[in-house]
Amino acid sequence: MASSSNAGQAKKAPHLHTLAGQGAAARHMPDLQQYDEMTKAASPPSPLWKDCAWAFCIGGAICLLGEILRKCYAALGYSLTDAATLTSATLILLSAVTTALGWYQKLAAKAGAGTLVPITGFANAVVSPAIEFRSEGLVTGVGAKMFIIAGPVIVYGMLASVAWGVIYHFLRPIMGG
Repeated sequence: MASSSNAGQAKKAPHLHTLAGQGAAARHMPDLQQYDEMTKAASPPSPLWKDCAWAFCIGGAICLLGEILRKCYAALGYSLTDAATLTSATLILLSAVTTALGWYQKLAAKAGAGTLVPITGFANAVVSPAIEFRSEGLVTGVGAKMFIIAGPVIVYGMLASVAWGVIYHFLRPIMGG
């Protein structure tokens, strides 16, 4: 009897797929085309060019801050290598502090990809889960969750660098290096 009622429902609404053995809410799922239509109707339009310009400006401002810091450290007498290292450390510290204060997320909500400048975005990706899970303890919370987002980036970045290093090792003699 249930199969005849399901067949009747499918005839009434051919765009719905019937899933036998599922709950009432999961029995009727829209097909892909209807899902796309529902998603477009529910999603507000995004001002693409405005968002891109804003992300460019914020990302550029973070990079400009880094350049200003590097020049300041160099003016204080540090070598270029030391000035670059101090600049990276300062940007990481600033990113961690603004993440802890909740300011980085507010900036990222408005600037989007502009805040993903590698060093500050990476610091934010490490600090955010650490702050979120600190109530679970130092080991099981902060220690275990700190690299939940950044961990795969580190692993795949290292694997990619090893792969490119091996490729370079074999191509260097061919290229005359």
